[in-house]
Amino acid sequence: MGLLLLLTSTLLSSYFHPGIMVDAQRIFTIRDITLSIEPSTDVVRGTNVTVRCKAIVSSFGQEVLSREYTIYKGNNKVYTKNSSTSEDLLYPLPDARVSNTGKYHCRINIKGEEMNSRVEKLTVTGLSKPVLHLDKDVFSEGEEIMATCTAPGETGSIFFYLHEGNNVLREGLVNTNHFETKFRFSRVGIHGIHCKYTVITMPDSFMSNESNILSVSVEELSIKPVLEIFPQTKIYEGDPLNILCTIRNLARPDNIHLYLSQGIKLLSSGNTKVNHSIVALASEPGDFECRLEMGNVAKVAAKTVLVTELFSVPTLTMSPAEVFQKERMTLTCKSEIASERLNRGELIYTLEPDSPLTPLAPGVFSGKALLYDFNYTCVAKAKGIVKRSETLTVCPKISVSTPKISVEGKAVLGQPFKIRCQSDVGSLPINYTLLKGYDQLGTISVRLPQPALFTVTITKPEEIKEYMCEAKNNHKNAPLSQRLNATVIEPLMGLTLTVTPHLPEISEGDHLYLICGTKGTPPVTFKWYRVGKEQPLHTTTSEKNNTDYQVPNLSKAHSGTYYCEAVNHANNIVRSEEVTIEVRLALWKKAVIGGVCLLVVSVLVVGSVLYFRSKRGKREAAAELSVRSATL
Repeated sequence: MGLLLLLTSTLLSSYFHPGIMVDAQRIFTIRDITLSIEPSTDVVRGTNVTVRCKAIVSSFGQEVLSREYTIYKGNNKVYTKNSSTSEDLLYPLPDARVSNTGKYHCRINIKGEEMNSRVEKLTVTGLSKPVLHLDKDVFSEGEEIMATCTAPGETGSIFFYLHEGNNVLREGLVNTNHFETKFRFSRVGIHGIHCKYTVITMPDSFMSNESNILSVSVEELSIKPVLEIFPQTKIYEGDPLNILCTIRNLARPDNIHLYLSQGIKLLSSGNTKVNHSIVALASEPGDFECRLEMGNVAKVAAKTVLVTELFSVPTLTMSPAEVFQKERMTLTCKSEIASERLNRGELIYTLEPDSPLTPLAPGVFSGKALLYDFNYTCVAKAKGIVKRSETLTVCPKISVSTPKISVEGKAVLGQPFKIRCQSDVGSLPINYTLLKGYDQLGTISVRLPQPALFTVTITKPEEIKEYMCEAKNNHKNAPLSQRLNATVIEPLMGLTLTVTPHLPEISEGDHLYLICGTKGTPPVTFKWYRVGKEQPLHTTTSEKNNTDYQVPNLSKAHSGTYYCEAVNHANNIVRSEEVTIEVRLALWKKAVIGGVCLLVVSVLVVGSVLYFRSKRGKREAAAELSVRSATL
């Protein structure tokens, strides 16, 4: 009964713990796994190191559990073992080396269930001193040397370096503890070489000390190139040069090549002898080289030849310094005679390319300038030597055309305005001069293709026609423009407002004319206003200096104060004086009112008369009655 309860409890517990495996025959759980490094995580080279992996597993049943242990260094598997016991897994690292340095962890796998330990880092310090070995210590010039650098007892990835002093001769990465390489020395003498290495344990690396230094003796070969040049002194341009490149102390002619060069130009090549002839030129380098190559050995013999010039490189000049199209010009080509071997009469000058210029004397050419830019080169020849001058580009200037004069914007009387002066063609710079009559007012130099602008002010309209402008660009001609012909705008002045009919005669029903007139240049824009209103009653533009605003069929509502404003292209606004208009009654209305008044007066008079008469009759009757009564 107790066993059943234990089994039931274990089954329920395994439902909630993934590290527990349950089947019909067995139950187990991986409780923990640890990795340790013995005797320490920091050891010196040569220590026997053991990596221990310990797992704690709880199980139920009789079947033996098969455990798979794996040791990792970084991400790489380094050891795997299957075990059916609970004993610790031991991974030995006997005689540890720097290459064993790294981070280790272990993993256990039981029936697909895994658990990893924590990471532990092993650090091994100390590297062996490298050993350098050469196949021999005395070599001939160009002979190949075999060198071996060994890192005794070291393992892993090793990067080797072979040095002569601070210079690296060879280097390479290998997975063994030795590095073999071949090389040659390019110069003879005693050379000291050593080696060292680096053990690479990603992401770290460890550098060794330097090896022993070995001395290497490189002996020069007796074979040498020989360079001979004839003649050896007093060499002038045009002289023939014979150049001979040979070999001294030639033992065997196998695998030998000769190269003859002048500067960087290869003149000729051969096996045991090279003979070459050239014409001496001062313009070409005088450095000659005879180069011998035998296998990997190269030897050089060099000489410098000084060549005396017969004549200098010609110079080409033009006079005058500036020339205009179709004007006469002269080109002069000149070389200095540098040697007594040459007479000036032997020197011949020509121009390239062919041109219409005519030779006047040796090196002097004259003619008219072309209509376009042209490149000239002077060629000087004597005794087979040809020299060319630098190219001279002749850019004929274009004479300035007759300038055009106009007003920039608008000309307003009494206000500053600009006069524009510009020629259609002409080489820059161009000097423009403004004249009034024939008096110069000012000069403007223009260096860009743009007009010259002069600011002036006139007080009378007829002054505008007195202005002219002159253009000049160093040409003998200085064309003068026509006289300025432009409209002058006179500002408005003296604006008046005239009313028709006459003010005292304005009555209802009349046709009113508000006439606005001024002095100044049309077109003129007129505006009529009534005091008390911001917006104009009427606006119109007229080509005359006066116009009117009509109000037909006047009524009392048109009574008020009026004025007008005017403006033209001078942009000065003028305003008239205010005029008060009172609209009176119409004549027929006055007549009706007068007739009615007379009728009313007449009625009143007649009524009064009748009234008084009636009163008097009553008094008389009463008196008569009184008399009669008294009589009785």
